[in-house]
Amino acid sequence: MDVTIQPIARMRSDFSTKFGIPRQSGLVEQLRSTIVFEPEFRNPDALRGIEEFSHLWIIWQFSEAVRQGWSPTVRPPRLGGNTRMGVFATRSPFRPNNLGLSSVRLLGVEQTKDFGMVLHVGGADLMDGTPIFDIKPYIPYGDCHMDATGGFTDRAGEFLLDVDFPRELLEKLPPDKREAAKAVLSHDPRPSYQRNEDRIYGMTFAGQDIRFTVREDILTVTEVTPRKSGDCR
Repeated sequence: MDVTIQPIARMRSDFSTKFGIPRQSGLVEQLRSTIVFEPEFRNPDALRGIEEFSHLWIIWQFSEAVRQGWSPTVRPPRLGGNTRMGVFATRSPFRPNNLGLSSVRLLGVEQTKDFGMVLHVGGADLMDGTPIFDIKPYIPYGDCHMDATGGFTDRAGEFLLDVDFPRELLEKLPPDKREAAKAVLSHDPRPSYQRNEDRIYGMTFAGQDIRFTVREDILTVTEVTPRKSGDCR
């Protein structure tokens, strides 16, 4: 039986492309995003009581990873991109139904003139415009498992880099975006199969193209320029 679902909202974030988005929600708490509901779901009664919760679950679509067919195995970045694991043992975007699940911090509920009630959240790992299918409250007594184990992610180690972001370049970003940008870069946005120390990488964040190199676990920002309108890199 075919099942049809429709987006109830869209994410508004500082990521206009996939490159650089944290690989999991909550890794970069400094990130700020806004959930904007579709017109038919802008009834404030649908959010009654949501302000009492500190965190939310978001069910969304990997809209930029939709493809025909699926593979039973994928290569998780946490394992360097060279080891295959079962798709249902990972959070890979390349899944039969392309659904993502993220836990975010609820920072506030705001009544706006143009979009009705919106939700401000922290730590989201969604690209700007991502369709959201459902929102549920995070409930500690049921959702938090203190004895949980993380499978291969427990053995994969950390990927944090030291970030050298020259002040004159950092100041090209809005003041409230600077710490988030540095945190995103520290999580090594490069694809797991690309580790060329001579390559200059680029990430779009908060309307700016940020270019950088990585050598010996030090990420150095080399250029920050306004993103050109219509640039779809």
